[in-house]
Amino acid sequence: MKILIKGAGDLATGIASRLYGAGHQILMTEIETPLTVRRTVALSRAVYEKTAKVEGMEAFFAYLKEEAEHILERGDIAVMADPEASCRGWYMPDVIIDAILAKENLGTAITDAPFVIGVGPGFTAGEDCHCVIETKRGHTLGNIIWRGSAIPNTGVPGNVGGYTVERLIRASADGNVEPKVRIGDLVEKGQVVAVTGGQPVYAQMSGIVRGMLQSGVPVKAGLKIGDIDARAEVSHCYTISDKARAVGGGVLEATTGFERMSGRYAIVVLAAGAGTRFGGSKLHALVDGVPMYERMLQKVQVFSAFPAFVVTGDEKIADEAKKRSITPVWNDRPEEGISLSLRLGLEAAVQSYRCEEPTPGTWERGLKGVFFSVCDQPWLTVSTMQQIFRTASLHPGSIVCAGRGGRGGNPVLWDCRYFSELLELSGDVGGRQLMNKYRENVRIEEADERELSDVDRQEDMRPVQV
Repeated sequence: MKILIKGAGDLATGIASRLYGAGHQILMTEIETPLTVRRTVALSRAVYEKTAKVEGMEAFFAYLKEEAEHILERGDIAVMADPEASCRGWYMPDVIIDAILAKENLGTAITDAPFVIGVGPGFTAGEDCHCVIETKRGHTLGNIIWRGSAIPNTGVPGNVGGYTVERLIRASADGNVEPKVRIGDLVEKGQVVAVTGGQPVYAQMSGIVRGMLQSGVPVKAGLKIGDIDARAEVSHCYTISDKARAVGGGVLEATTGFERMSGRYAIVVLAAGAGTRFGGSKLHALVDGVPMYERMLQKVQVFSAFPAFVVTGDEKIADEAKKRSITPVWNDRPEEGISLSLRLGLEAAVQSYRCEEPTPGTWERGLKGVFFSVCDQPWLTVSTMQQIFRTASLHPGSIVCAGRGGRGGNPVLWDCRYFSELLELSGDVGGRQLMNKYRENVRIEEADERELSDVDRQEDMRPVQV
């Protein structure tokens, strides 16, 4: 896959190492003057040294698109000075990984690529990215977070060799960095290790210099410019750290899971109901200032790796869907029940994959399943939708739905083995009878009560009492 990593520091390089070893194509972006302390194990050096090599990976700096494409074509890693990651426009990555480690989101959106990963604090899975990777040292380091955020930044560095804040080398004054020692040198506590703005910077502990900014970099007082390691292992200065490998492992696992799913499922949104019990066009009712149908289309847009369809008889909904690259499927006979919408959506999804049924009950490899969602479930979260896809991918042949306390609800993802029977449904039953028939194959993803609430009447718009 084509992967864009925002940032090329030591942690981002550990991520690149895992992905590069798995055969993915990697483009990395950096700021004009990288501030990577552990630069001997970071591909960010390519920005000012034009090339950088770390553990068998070689990266080259590219000024222009054509240069980057040439580097990528020959199997190397391209690094560009592109703080805004504007290269995303022409590169069109399958995956974006924000590994800037700014402790806040500097502009990454969940819709920037088919799959977006946020590294460290500042991101929320299901909101500005598909998942978050934990970066705090400890038991959960490298964990994939599918709902929620990483542990907030404490401002206290992780414990390495029994030291935390003491191991940091910080600028004593505003000005350019003048290193007085090199990475790999042994230093003693109290020794002058650098000068910033004409003021000496002293080591706060004894050990080996594991990181130091390059000479001439302008810095502000208090900025981290170096790092000392009490373990004094020279090899640690030139190899990817355990932390970077753990974080990289989490990213690789998440990316591999996405690769398994990419292009194997379709999404069908059912939006053809007449809204009789609501007393009007409920799908146009505002929920937190946004029309109900639009809230659902926004969520579907997050899963751009899958072809998506909306079954509707409403021209406004159809037009809005087209703007979001969601294909409208026309149904002007809502009185025939939800089964008609289900069949129309399924037929459109199957046709998009050009699937045919050569023998009863079997389908061409390609479309593994279809995710059906109603449009009047406005509080459904992206995280729950994503968990349904992940569970279906890991458990072929299952019917996966959202639910609570062992009771299933909507949405539902149907494996392809059930397509034939779904196409035979009639009336206003939907797939409930099939779920009862294949109860042993149903897997329920827990969701909260609010998510499972659908809107049939005006009173359903009121908050749920939990």
